[in-house]
Amino acid sequence: MQEKPVVYLVGAGPGDPDLMTIKGKRILENADVVVYDRLVSEDILGLVGPGTARIDVGKQPGLHSVPQDEINALLVRLAEEGKRRVVRLKGGDPFTFGRGGEEAQALSEHGIDVEVVPGVTAASGCAASLGIPLTHRGLANGVRYVTGHCREDAPLNLDWSGLADPDTTLVVYMGKANIGRMAQEILDQGMEPSTPVCAVANGTTENQRHLFSTLDRIGGMVRTIDFDGPVLFIIGSVVTLAAAYQEEGEEADAIRTLHNAGLA
Repeated sequence: MQEKPVVYLVGAGPGDPDLMTIKGKRILENADVVVYDRLVSEDILGLVGPGTARIDVGKQPGLHSVPQDEINALLVRLAEEGKRRVVRLKGGDPFTFGRGGEEAQALSEHGIDVEVVPGVTAASGCAASLGIPLTHRGLANGVRYVTGHCREDAPLNLDWSGLADPDTTLVVYMGKANIGRMAQEILDQGMEPSTPVCAVANGTTENQRHLFSTLDRIGGMVRTIDFDGPVLFIIGSVVTLAAAYQEEGEEADAIRTLHNAGLA
């Protein structure tokens, strides 16, 4: 009996291949075809088995090379054509701002089996790389994830009042373009201007770069530096627990880079 096709939605993790799950790595190595996005690192792609077909559907902000509905259709088509192990490889976790839910729905509607393999999301990976606990007794009793851009680049419409909670760590994914406006909205809701912020690009990789700032200054600082790729922002008192923050000081007003990246 021929094996029934399965589409695996696999989380590649935040960038460091050592942070990919064992299960994700095993599935990737045995895939018939891999459909991947722009957040998947070259090191992760190096795990793909020799001779395995690769399809790049990476999307750049404002330049969506392959619309989401076409990606959904592609996954359906590959499975219906008889590819038994189709891997949809996504940076981070497929169900955390990865549109994995949309893809799973589309596949299920066509009667195609789907298996989700979770990955380490960028918030956890970037925070761990800097020694920032996302929750900490006495500083943050919760954590909230939001995205810094909306579907089809629609205007942001977030619960600004709820986000301005000093007892909750706020993590903004893909926020480089809108962090200034987001910071101002939160400030308008009463958040302290001196609230610490850490911005991280290329988290967990050898090219990781970060800077420390405050909520009232982060928008201006980000405009003056050249961070390559998506930038993740961690906002809240827990940022002060990072060893690099304590070494560099609260008044850091220049680009701060990790020593092991050779950019300091």
